[in-house]
Amino acid sequence: MTQTAYPRVAALKTAAAFREHLRACGAAIPFDETLDPPPASPLAAPFALDGLRAGNRFCILPMEGWDGTVTGEPTDLTSRRWQRFGISGAKLIWGGEAVAVQQDGRANPNQLVLTPRTQPAIAGLRDTLVAAHRERFGSNADGDLAIGLQLTHSGRYARPADKATPEPLAAYHHPQLDRRFPAGVRLLADDDLDRLADTFVAAARMAHDAGYQFVDVKHCHGYLGHELLSARGRDGRYGGSLDNRLRFLRTVVDGIRATVPQLAVGVRLSAFDMGPFRKGDSGVGVADGGPLSVFGALDSADEDLDAALADARELLARLEQMQVRWVCVTAGSPYYNPHMQRPALFPPSDGYLPPEDPLVGVARQIDATARLKRAFPGMAIVGSAYSYLQEWLPHVAQHTVRAGLTDFVGLGRMVLSYPDLPADVLAGRPLQRKHICRTFSDCTTGPRLGLVSGCYPLDDFYKVHPDAERLLRLKRD
Repeated sequence: MTQTAYPRVAALKTAAAFREHLRACGAAIPFDETLDPPPASPLAAPFALDGLRAGNRFCILPMEGWDGTVTGEPTDLTSRRWQRFGISGAKLIWGGEAVAVQQDGRANPNQLVLTPRTQPAIAGLRDTLVAAHRERFGSNADGDLAIGLQLTHSGRYARPADKATPEPLAAYHHPQLDRRFPAGVRLLADDDLDRLADTFVAAARMAHDAGYQFVDVKHCHGYLGHELLSARGRDGRYGGSLDNRLRFLRTVVDGIRATVPQLAVGVRLSAFDMGPFRKGDSGVGVADGGPLSVFGALDSADEDLDAALADARELLARLEQMQVRWVCVTAGSPYYNPHMQRPALFPPSDGYLPPEDPLVGVARQIDATARLKRAFPGMAIVGSAYSYLQEWLPHVAQHTVRAGLTDFVGLGRMVLSYPDLPADVLAGRPLQRKHICRTFSDCTTGPRLGLVSGCYPLDDFYKVHPDAERLLRLKRD
């Protein structure tokens, strides 16, 4: 698969060049030309709400791991990743890892699962992160460190037993997505969802007992929580009206409040979505069918972002009523429209070339986050999709936080290659260009090909890992 003609961000070496390219491609991304000295930077300002306090505005986003044990415990590779989260300097750890609440909800057979058996090891991940943070930033540095755990069920994207064998558990039949599972899709009954809600609550109690300050009840990226939000055609107690579509989330939140009232609750939300894409004849992604009814439907042919956010605004209003005021904004799904969910110049091996300049995707998510922050100023909002900005990430981050377009800047892929980025920005040091994520997507290609997660091109550890040579060979084949 060849690269599309969009220029690389690394080639946009001056503010004037970056601004001109943004204008040319139609990506409305505001940024500051110069960075403030560290003490005055808005990125260094603390933030507190509802008992959670984070000492700066950088956030580590949760990422799905592919390197746990078959029983759902972390390995040394998982611990290394969390150690690097600790040295990053970011003060808000939004989940750190996508952790399944039961076996059939794992997105891969090496994803972590939170059970009484695995709880001590998952508590150990938090201990590893805190120890690394203290070692780098001082013995009392964790006093303003807010660490949560993301709880998930993968739903239609579950592969709990074998990486090559989907075992989808869906909220409803979907005419375009169902056909991607030739062996069929099983629907979860209302009673199944009742029991699953209880399992989420039990997992939240275990997370609290393991030392985590909050849990994220995951509602994004096409997984079960996200899919339930759009179950308009589903019969029964979990479909149809908004009250029914929110029943699962509300039941989980109420259960957590009744069981562990001191545990904070957040929600990572795909605030808008498009229909699925596929690789076209030229290798570029094309819409796989017409518009469809999803949560926050955004028509790829005729965008109206404000209209697409109507669902998210309604949900955030309900979350405020539930006193859930920590929200991490993302979009779409890595499974059926990754170019809008995770903008990248280089697609994973099973993906497609971007149908738009990835900066357009970044701008879309920044705009959506800003609109929701303006509509809900009393909420703590975390923005996503910043990694593709590369050298310009600190300049955009500084502006968006200063202008109140977001409260936190979320980093995912970037901390796999460059965990020190927040610390370097907050100390006023130049960025280490050799570590900046260039969105080569090997961190996705590797796991999709059955290998462990990691940044093979830029992380010296993974460059010499045995899976690095296997990855090159599989990509050639």
